[in-house]
Amino acid sequence: MALTDAKVKQAKPKDKAYRLADEKGLYLEVHPNGSCYWRHKYRFNKKEKRMAYGVYPDVSLKDARDKRDNTRKLLAEGVDPSLAKKAQRASLGEAHTNNFEAIAREWFATKMQDKSDSYRDRTLRALKNDLFPHLGTLPISDIPPQCY
Repeated sequence: MALTDAKVKQAKPKDKAYRLADEKGLYLEVHPNGSCYWRHKYRFNKKEKRMAYGVYPDVSLKDARDKRDNTRKLLAEGVDPSLAKKAQRASLGEAHTNNFEAIAREWFATKMQDKSDSYRDRTLRALKNDLFPHLGTLPISDIPPQCY
């Protein structure tokens, strides 16, 4: 039987952690300290796996069900949802380290070694004042080439 908002709100901690099952593998895990976590149990390549969807009440029952449905869509396409989530995190981390400011600072360190101090200072000041505020956090792949 599916969970309701009322049942989720009434979940109280016990001596041991326990689960309140929803449907299609989704459940609420209630810990002795009172914290409640949304989890989804699924099978991929004949192995049982679990996905974490967040903490109740930050993630509502409806949100948890939406996330479960997205996970089930990935499974239907033959994609392991946990690997897809890890790949998404890795690409976000790569975009953060592969932004315009990081690349510009690397360029500055290699190309400005043999230049005069005043030229290096002017160039760095121009980067900091004119480019970094607008382009600094953008991933390099999101910056279109300038066409003349």
